[in-house]
Amino acid sequence: MKKHWILLTAVVLVIAGLILNSIYGNLMSAGTYSFNYFASGDYAMGIFAAGNFSMGIFSIGIFSIGIFSIGIFNIGLYALGIFVYGWRKKLPGLFLKHSENNRS
Repeated sequence: MKKHWILLTAVVLVIAGLILNSIYGNLMSAGTYSFNYFASGDYAMGIFAAGNFSMGIFSIGIFSIGIFSIGIFNIGLYALGIFVYGWRKKLPGLFLKHSENNRS
């Protein structure tokens, strides 16, 4: 369960978005400026966002901001947390074990 929580979160959000889209409608948008649950366009903001400049929980774009973001210039809070954790630990144990194995 610990390994698959990201995937489960994405699946739950997709199902919730589809249910909301069927009830209220128009939660998916595409265009130059789009702001909805599922958004794609040059400037997109939503839970799942894709575009040149995108902001959302799951975002993909050249410039993207989000918890889980993929892009050339991105600010991903999850990635930032991994970086800070690695920086505090200085060297992961994987590298230390590898160097000890080479000595013996």
